[in-house]
Amino acid sequence: MSRLGYNVKQAFSQMGRNKGMYFTAVLAITAMMLILGLFFVSFVNVNSFAKSIGKDYNVIQIYMKDSNTQEVNEAVGAALRKTKGVEKAEFVTKDEALVTLKERWGDNGYLLENLPENPLPDSYTVHVSDKDAANKVAASAPEIEGVDDVVYYRDTIEKLAQLSHFIEMGSIVAMAFLVIVSIIIVANTIKLTVFNREKEIGIMKYLGATNWFVRAPFMWGGIIIGVLSSVIATGLTYLIYTKITGIIGTDITRILSVSIVPAEQLTQVLLAMFLCLGIGIGVVGSAISIRRFLNV
Repeated sequence: MSRLGYNVKQAFSQMGRNKGMYFTAVLAITAMMLILGLFFVSFVNVNSFAKSIGKDYNVIQIYMKDSNTQEVNEAVGAALRKTKGVEKAEFVTKDEALVTLKERWGDNGYLLENLPENPLPDSYTVHVSDKDAANKVAASAPEIEGVDDVVYYRDTIEKLAQLSHFIEMGSIVAMAFLVIVSIIIVANTIKLTVFNREKEIGIMKYLGATNWFVRAPFMWGGIIIGVLSSVIATGLTYLIYTKITGIIGTDITRILSVSIVPAEQLTQVLLAMFLCLGIGIGVVGSAISIRRFLNV
């Protein structure tokens, strides 16, 4: 513990003597982690949105014409159930649909109570076995007499999946680039500190100090840079994320049946991820900067 305390004390002492360099390093790495954090929260929410809508991938809404008689609606249901791949077709009256919509709107459901008439149509909720069956039903249903419209989320889901994959790949590329740049920044910062203490380190080596004894304070300096950057970047990401979600509002997300990942949940994951990343950057960057000097 005494050795650890000495190393940490020396690390802070180095930071105090080189405030400008360390401040610049923290600022640069914080900015890079912030970019990575925004990529991360975007990916998590788009992926969550895609999965939420994906639950309806094998569900198709078939809307009836207002002029339909009960016999026509029943004939539509019979035709749908005969279609290959259809597991079940549930008839939903316009009154049932309005009740469901009110529940979805939550506290704003009262806005639907004073409508002069129910604007929603009768419909069938069709559950199919797979994607091919869904495509077949979506293509054939409009040809059935009495069907007014067909709603199928295939295109939306596929686009969201592509967007999620794009953000994921972009995050990986950005992370690799930012990690490399961050390591270079830390390495150069530590290297300048090493040059400033060159005579002192030479004396320590002459007196028999081991490489690890010389290296440890610099590695702790790199770790401190990483930890400070991680905490600041996490805080900034949290503030930006809560600001954006506050602008979007919970009412809109409830109406659209889309949930936003809570900021607290994301913050915990981000902090753990940034700490691991920051400590790794600090250790690797400091090790690279002093290795050449110790081997001379």
